[in-house]
Amino acid sequence: KPQENKIMGYFDRRSLAACACVAASLFVGIQYAAHAQGAVEAFYRGKNVNLIIGYSVGGGYDLYARVLANHLGKHIPGNPTVVPQNMTGAGSAKAATYLYSVAPKDGTVIGTFGRAIATMPLIGDAKFDGTKFSWLGSVTNDVSTCISWHTSAIKTWDDMMKHQFTAGGEGAGAEPDMFAQLYKNVFGAKIKLVTGYPGTADVVLAMERKEVDGLCGLSWSTIKARHSEWLKNKQINILVQAAVKKEPELAHVPMASDLATTPEQQQILKLMIASQAMARPFAAPPDIPADRKAALQAAFDKTMQDPEFLKEAETRKLDVNPIAANRLEALVNELYATPKDVLAKAAKALSNQ
Repeated sequence: KPQENKIMGYFDRRSLAACACVAASLFVGIQYAAHAQGAVEAFYRGKNVNLIIGYSVGGGYDLYARVLANHLGKHIPGNPTVVPQNMTGAGSAKAATYLYSVAPKDGTVIGTFGRAIATMPLIGDAKFDGTKFSWLGSVTNDVSTCISWHTSAIKTWDDMMKHQFTAGGEGAGAEPDMFAQLYKNVFGAKIKLVTGYPGTADVVLAMERKEVDGLCGLSWSTIKARHSEWLKNKQINILVQAAVKKEPELAHVPMASDLATTPEQQQILKLMIASQAMARPFAAPPDIPADRKAALQAAFDKTMQDPEFLKEAETRKLDVNPIAANRLEALVNELYATPKDVLAKAAKALSNQ
């Protein structure tokens, strides 16, 4: 008994010591977290955070960015003012390149660009690495469509396979151009691409003026949010949809994946469709301080749950199906692991030929 009590006393003392160490570690951890939070708050207090939008005013990316900007700042420690700034060019590749190479790497600049831009270095000429952006998250996933104006002779996918469809574009790497080239070079659609418009809103205007038949790569969410009158007045024809899964509201519209009949078509299409899962991405430059990166990611997540943000999004008919930063990072890493032979085929198929 005495020996047993002695042994138990020893373990009691060891347990107390261990508990004391754990408590001390927790205390230090809490102190460190509070210090980090305080440092981030002190940094952002009274500052602006510039939100670079890779498209012109009036398009879907612009609308999503401006609604986010209205609410993001109150969830960032220090409550900075988020200032939207449009930077058009090369289908938002200019904005992505600026964010990657030129923008301050201190957490005062974030941006949004085309969903396919992150993979542009894999199949095109781009001076950035999509895996190195400080991803914040995506507001939603989406469905990409090809549409034609109601006065166009092209009413269906079959029409586009038989007759010339003049599609508007924005430049290499932009979604309208990439999807137009996809359907032309991989599926054999008779598409004539007229490119160089500053943004999707400009391509839409060209369609309404009958300068082009329509465009590809236009998001279903943009159609609903920006152009609901088209649907109400039956002013567009939706020719095809590209998405991870079929949009119930477009049950009558063929899926690109159902039209892919060869392994090559399926491989290239998979690479394109994967980007639909990150439809409205937001990111900061590479290598920003870890505490500020964490604060921006947390602020993005909190904004996605903010009742005021959700109310404005609903009012503006914006879909909100948030994709967290870690999921975006995993998706981009997966795309960058695509076999080189598939990337070579995709690069050739999506080139302007």
